[in-house]
Amino acid sequence: MKVTEHIDNANGKPLFSFEILPPLKGQNIQSIFDSIDPLMEFNPPFIDVTYHREEYEFKELPSGLLQKKIVKKRPGTVGICAGIQNKYDVDAIPHILCGGFTKEDTENLLIDLDFLGIDNVVALRGDALKNETYFRPEREGNEYATDLVLQIDNLNKGIYLDEDLQNSAKTDFCIGVAGYPEKHMEAPSLDSDIHFLKQKIKNGADYIITQMFFDNKKFFDYVAKVRAAGITVPIIPGLKPIATKKQLNLIPHRFSLELPDDLIMAVVKAKDNDAVKQIGIEWCTQQSKELVAAGIPVLHYYSMGKAENIKAIAKEVF
Repeated sequence: MKVTEHIDNANGKPLFSFEILPPLKGQNIQSIFDSIDPLMEFNPPFIDVTYHREEYEFKELPSGLLQKKIVKKRPGTVGICAGIQNKYDVDAIPHILCGGFTKEDTENLLIDLDFLGIDNVVALRGDALKNETYFRPEREGNEYATDLVLQIDNLNKGIYLDEDLQNSAKTDFCIGVAGYPEKHMEAPSLDSDIHFLKQKIKNGADYIITQMFFDNKKFFDYVAKVRAAGITVPIIPGLKPIATKKQLNLIPHRFSLELPDDLIMAVVKAKDNDAVKQIGIEWCTQQSKELVAAGIPVLHYYSMGKAENIKAIAKEVF
């Protein structure tokens, strides 16, 4: 079932969903099931599965020269989605990136997903590689998420890259895209970011899922701006409970967002990470309750494969 259909069928009841990471190469899918099992009591209608593109590593040879090696540390997104749908009978939503894919690769991936009965995808540009200052698309690949959305929407219309195909079947993907309440780190302004968000909707996106935020006012202000721009699709807030002192510096740097002073000082004064984890649970619980009271249709949690704190929040909210 499509995400938009899940929202419509809920009749105003808030839905619980979450995102997981594929396991590191060498681990099996049981590690994923172990992180999902504790959260199934809250009846998630869908679970997102991230995609991680290739990375480059340099291995020193006996000669002293460096050998460039391509590695994928977290493969398996498609297989995990199939496993989730088979085991739990919920919709699994794979992330699809521009980075690391040609348009032909993307089309073939979408065909596989369609064959598996996967109804939803999240279309993202993806990050630059560690050795790149700015994102560079693959040769013959999509450069922006707007282009990726258009390719998926074209496939929904039966338009394939090979124009000579006859009687081509249409896919029927529900397309999610990212929104940034504090703007994308590369956007010159929030208004310009929303301008390109509107283009993604025009190209066929059906719903928006936001980057994490820790101040609900930023989310509410963002929704108001997005609606004022004429965008009417569902907007799903992304939430993450802070869990370690290290994240005070890591999260703002990695995701280009601000943490509220009250949260910062509470974490600074915490005696250890166990205390920080409890602070994060309490803060995210209050965020969640306020969002539910405001009538937000779905709360989406970035679990990072850790179920314990998400479960503690969900018990108080759902």
